[in-house]
Amino acid sequence: MQQLSKVQICQTEQKIKESNMTVEKPRLIKQNRYLDFGFGFYTTTNRDQAVNFAQKVTERRKTGKATLNIYSVDENVAFEECSLLRFDNPDEIWLDFVAENRQGTYQEKQYDLIYGAVANDDVYRTITLYMTGVLDKEQTLMALKIRKLFNQLVFGTEKSLQYLHFEGRELV
Repeated sequence: MQQLSKVQICQTEQKIKESNMTVEKPRLIKQNRYLDFGFGFYTTTNRDQAVNFAQKVTERRKTGKATLNIYSVDENVAFEECSLLRFDNPDEIWLDFVAENRQGTYQEKQYDLIYGAVANDDVYRTITLYMTGVLDKEQTLMALKIRKLFNQLVFGTEKSLQYLHFEGRELV
């Protein structure tokens, strides 16, 4: 199992979960849509990305207030004790994984934690063009190289949620 280097994601960085409410005790809730890394509790270290998502969630649900929930996690312990799937770059394996999850067809191993680039709105459009056959894999990967990608750490099991500790919230 690989560990993330401190350059990519350091132990003291906070994880942020966007929402329209405070989430002190994260739970895994089945979604009615397919996400990049499948089922799980999604976090990021990128504040701007979290603010953007929090505002979108609040607008879509038409209730609550855009909220950043802030968590800490001891990555050294969590990454040692949990199964971890890590994508350092949006490469062919990442693209296949995201496309299969977005289509609801991923049937391989389930991981406790998944780390890698998030498919934000711009990236999602590119991946949609790939999934519909407008772009081939090479064109898609080239298009992704010019995009600024942010990170996400997904907690995919009850076991992994034990390592996530609520630190507070911020209304945005």
